[in-house]
Amino acid sequence: MSYVRLKIAVMAVALSAAAAPAGHAEVLALRSCNWCHGGSGQGYTPAPRLAGQRPQYVETQLMNFSMHTRDNPFSKMYMWGAAANLSPQVAHDLAAYYSTLTPRAANDGDRALVAEGRAIYQEGMPDSNIVACVVCHAPNAEGVRGIPRLGGLGYSYLKRRLEQWGEGYHAAAGPMPSIAGKLSENQIEALASYLSFVK
Repeated sequence: MSYVRLKIAVMAVALSAAAAPAGHAEVLALRSCNWCHGGSGQGYTPAPRLAGQRPQYVETQLMNFSMHTRDNPFSKMYMWGAAANLSPQVAHDLAAYYSTLTPRAANDGDRALVAEGRAIYQEGMPDSNIVACVVCHAPNAEGVRGIPRLGGLGYSYLKRRLEQWGEGYHAAAGPMPSIAGKLSENQIEALASYLSFVK
């Protein structure tokens, strides 16, 4: 998707959100969010897949965009404006809507790195004092309550998010900045590759 189309989509989301009555999240999603996140919530790069995502997580992130606490470059460029006029009720309704969509794995990582990524996810890295991802994100990377689903997200999205935490963006995101900051580029690639194939 071109930069111009994305900017138009963001403006459409911002204007639509201001006028959308509560309870019409599906209509709002079809009219606005689909430009970047797709009609079935599977996402277009660089936007993440939202289908099957934990509703508490999506709702919190929409409010973080609105309050500018999620501060990475793509958030500033696209989601700050898109979420600027979202009421808490509309954010809640959108999150609930996307959580009901069936997730599908992106399957776009490097298959040669899957075994290494699985080991990091399931066992952590004791030598680096990094806890296993499974502790918070659940056995099949489905997430728990406000902790996001990672299973099946796109490789490039996961890789960039891990890099951004290591760079200091979204520093209030619990333990993730300190964890991601300890991962090497190869470890990030392995983890993102593995998770892209998780169904």
